[in-house]
Amino acid sequence: MLKSFSVTNFKNFKNSLSFVLDNPANYGFNTEAVRGGVKTKGLIYGINGSGKSNLGLALFDIVVHLTDKERILQKYRPYLNLDSKKPAAEFEYVFEFNDREVVYQYEKTSATDLVREKLTIGGAEVLSYDFARKSGHVELVGAESLQITSSLPGTTDVLSRVKFVRNNAILQDNETNRAFASFMSFVDSMLMFYSLDQNGYQGLSVGSDGITQGIIRANKVDEFRRFLSDQGIDYDLVPMDVDGQKELYCRYGNASVPFMSVASTGTRSLALFYYWYVRMATASFVFIDEFDAFYHFELAEQIVLMLRGLKGPQVFLTTHNTDLLSNELLRPDVYFYLRGELLDSLDHLSEKELRSAHNLQKMFKAGSFDA
Repeated sequence: MLKSFSVTNFKNFKNSLSFVLDNPANYGFNTEAVRGGVKTKGLIYGINGSGKSNLGLALFDIVVHLTDKERILQKYRPYLNLDSKKPAAEFEYVFEFNDREVVYQYEKTSATDLVREKLTIGGAEVLSYDFARKSGHVELVGAESLQITSSLPGTTDVLSRVKFVRNNAILQDNETNRAFASFMSFVDSMLMFYSLDQNGYQGLSVGSDGITQGIIRANKVDEFRRFLSDQGIDYDLVPMDVDGQKELYCRYGNASVPFMSVASTGTRSLALFYYWYVRMATASFVFIDEFDAFYHFELAEQIVLMLRGLKGPQVFLTTHNTDLLSNELLRPDVYFYLRGELLDSLDHLSEKELRSAHNLQKMFKAGSFDA
C-alpha cells in the first residue's frame, strides 16, 4: 500500500507538498477506511483551483514512466512550477509490502524525461541512476548481469532503469525481490479517472473503450440496472447487436433507443463510475477527481458508501462539497483539506480532539480547520 507521497516543483506546487496516509488516528468508527495502519479510503476537499486535479496528476506521474498503461500526457503541460528556479520536479513515494518499506524517489523535467531515480527496499538502496552522468547501479539478485549504463541503445537510454530491470531481469526469489515485484504490480494497477470526461483516465488499462460496451462485456447489465434503480433512475436496459457489436439500449413500449442518447449528464456520469467500479477489484490505488460533479448530495453519499466497502484498493476522491464532511460517512483522519501547498487531515488541523459526535461540516464552515 501507499504510505506517503511528496512532490516539489510540480505545476502549482512550488514547494514540497506531502500526502501522508500512515499513522491513522485511533477511531473506533468507520474502521473500513483504515487497513494495516494505513488509510485506504478518503476524501480530499478543496475549493476550485486549489490544486486537487494537480495532486492527482502528481500522484499518477509514476504511471507515465514505469508502466505501459494509459497516459494523459496533455494534462501534464506545463509540468514544472512556473515560479520556481529549480530545474526539475522531485517525487517521493513510500510503500509497504509484506512489512517491507519500499521508497521510490525520482526527478523529472517533463512527464517523459527522467533526470535521476533511486529505489530503496527495506532500508537498503537497490537501484539508482543518474541520466545526465549515465551512471548507476542495481543490487537486486538476478539483475547483476544487466548493463544499465550508457552502453544501452539510444532509445533505451531514456527509459526508467527500474522499468528496464523489471522487463529484462530474471530475479531470484527472495524477500527484497518480492517487494520489488509487489511495488511494480501496485503501480501497474493504479487508476485515476475524471467524472467530467468519459475518456479521461490514466493507468490500469490501455486505450479508449465504450462505457456501455464495457458493462455488457463484464456481464453487469442487470446489476447496472439495479444500481440506477437504487438511485431513482429506472430504465429497462437490454443489450442489442448493432453493426456486429453489442450496445446498451433502453426499451420502451413502442421502441428501443441507445442508452446514451436518452441518459442525462448525471446518468452518463453514473454509467462512467459504474464502468470503472466493476473493474476496481483489480486496482491497487484509485483516484477519482471531482467524483460528485453531477451528483446530488444523497447520491454522492451513496457513492462514498459503495467505495468505502471495497476490500482491495486504496480509494481517494476529490470534492468541493462540504456536505460530505460527515463522521457518518468516514472519519476525521481520512478527510483531507488542500489549500495552497498545505494538505493535511482534519484531525491534525483542529486543536480539539475530534470525536464521532462532532459536526465536521459546521466546524469547517466556522474556520476550525484553517489554522
